[in-house]
Amino acid sequence: MSIDEAAKRQVRVRMTGTQRREQLLDVGRHLFAERGFDGASIEEMAARAGVSKPVVYEHFGGKEGLFAVVVDREMQHLLQRVTSALTGDHPRELLEQAALALLSYIEENADGFRILLRNSPVPSSTGNFSSLIGDIASQVEHILGAEFKSRGFEAKLAGLYSQALVGMVALSGQWWLEARKPKKREVAAHLINLAWNGLSGLKAKPTLRIEQKLREP
Repeated sequence: MSIDEAAKRQVRVRMTGTQRREQLLDVGRHLFAERGFDGASIEEMAARAGVSKPVVYEHFGGKEGLFAVVVDREMQHLLQRVTSALTGDHPRELLEQAALALLSYIEENADGFRILLRNSPVPSSTGNFSSLIGDIASQVEHILGAEFKSRGFEAKLAGLYSQALVGMVALSGQWWLEARKPKKREVAAHLINLAWNGLSGLKAKPTLRIEQKLREP
């Protein structure tokens, strides 16, 4: 039995307004990830949720409103996840944590990441995926700025390098979303290998500094 058939046969469950709103957001999130904004319809959302179309309109005003809330939530979730992961006391550890946080988000929230990657036709209060990457790059810029200053480099170039680094991880994440090989921590290790050591200093089998510390007695 298909998802649509199951939805049509399910018994209507009485929910509070908050519960129904959360259910519709979850249904919409899956549908937008599966079919994109244009391919998703209010009719199918209502069917999957086991409600009538007016219920969806009542909560969100339409497909555009539902999509905007889904995008805002995903962007806030990803940004909070990356920024809260930055707890190390060494610049390389902080970069590793940022890369792992983004890859972990992709691993655990594939639907959300697919939605963020699509070109949204609906204005969002939190911007778009490019602006989100810019916000994350701003966090990384502080890390690189301090490191540049300690090494006598031009701190004003930290912005350029942070954009390059975060962009590299984000684009690699798009590829890894479908490939899923190698494993997440190995992907992070190779990304930081390139970012930290450069092409001339690449290691054949890189490891994460934060994992080395965990193995130390």
